Amino acid sequence: MTRRLPLVPVSLLILIGCALVAIAASPDQKSQTTAATARKTSSPKVADTPTVSTTTISVDGVADIDPTKAFGSKSAPVVVEIFSDFQCPACKQLFLNTTQKVMDNFVNTGKVYLVHRDFPLPMHAYSRVAASYSRAAAHIGKCEPVEQALFQNQEKWEANGDVKGTVASVLSPAEMKRVQAIVDAQTLEPLIEKDKQLGLTFPVTQTPTTVFHSKGQTYPYAGTLSYDVLKDFLDQLVARK
Repeated sequence: MTRRLPLVPVSLLILIGCALVAIAASPDQKSQTTAATARKTSSPKVADTPTVSTTTISVDGVADIDPTKAFGSKSAPVVVEIFSDFQCPACKQLFLNTTQKVMDNFVNTGKVYLVHRDFPLPMHAYSRVAASYSRAAAHIGKCEPVEQALFQNQEKWEANGDVKGTVASVLSPAEMKRVQAIVDAQTLEPLIEKDKQLGLTFPVTQTPTTVFHSKGQTYPYAGTLSYDVLKDFLDQLVARK
C-alpha cells in the first residue's frame, strides 16, 4: 500500500529553508563578513595632494624666478639675486644686518627687485630641509616670517635638527599643516634644484653670493656686505642711465 506524505504549506517550506541557510553559515563566514564591512566603513581617507604652482617667471633678463621667493617691483632698474644657505652663519649675518635694510630702502621703494635663491651646501646637515620648509611657506604667502625664524634661530635648529619646530613657531596650526603637506609631496624640490644649477653657472663657490643685474650688465659678489657699502653700490646702479 502506497503511503502519501502529508502536504506541507509552501510558506512553511520557505521558512524552513531560510532557517537551514542561517544555520549552515559558519561563524567564521559571519565574522569575515562583519570584518569586511567594518574595514569598508572605517578605511582612512587619503589626504589630497596640495596644489602649488611651479611656474617661474623672467624679470629683466633674469630667468627661472620663483615669484613667491622674490620681492619688489618687476620694473625696478636693478635686479638682485642672493644665493643663500639657511645654515650658513655668513648668510645669517647678511640677512639680518643688510638684506632687511635693502628691503626697506630699495625693494619697497621700487628701486630693486630682490630674488632669494636657495643654495644649500652639502656640508650642512639641515640646510636642504630648511630650504624645503621655507619654499613651502613661501607658496602659502609666509616667506618672510619663516625666513626670519630660520635665520634668527639658526644655532638652535642647527644643534637639535628641529627645523620643523622652528617653522611651526611662527605659523598657525592650519598654516603648518599646509606647509607640511607641501614638503611631504616634494612638489617644490625641482625649484630648489633649479636655483642650485643656476648658481653653478656663475659659478657660486660660497654662500652668500649676491648677483647684481643692471642695464644688461651682471656683477657677482661672494661674501657678506655691510649695508653702507652695498647702499653706495646700489645707488650707483640705480642712477645709471
